[in-house]
Amino acid sequence: MTTEQNTDYVWSHVQDAPVREIFPGIRARVLWTGDDGAKAAVVEMDPNTRWQGVDVHEPGPEEVFVVSGVFNDGERDYPAGSFIHAPAGSSHVPQTTTGCTLFLFYPEG
Repeated sequence: MTTEQNTDYVWSHVQDAPVREIFPGIRARVLWTGDDGAKAAVVEMDPNTRWQGVDVHEPGPEEVFVVSGVFNDGERDYPAGSFIHAPAGSSHVPQTTTGCTLFLFYPEG
């Protein structure tokens, strides 16, 4: 059996991605950015942190997978393993009491 390498793959390791502090205790690591503005990132939120203001999803939707901890969108808790689709134009106030790590995908930037 032979296998071929797909040379079109782009990969990164979360620990190698540059860290940007968005708000105190909330950090983003962009893993990939596509030519059309799409991007994938990991967001780390320390315990008892909250987004400052309202997070509005523009220009497109936001896809969230809770990797660890418990994420709260301002209305309900989402434990590790949860998937959230936030359509374009929707909004929430990201927060956590336990701390959490999120994988985010923005298909339209």
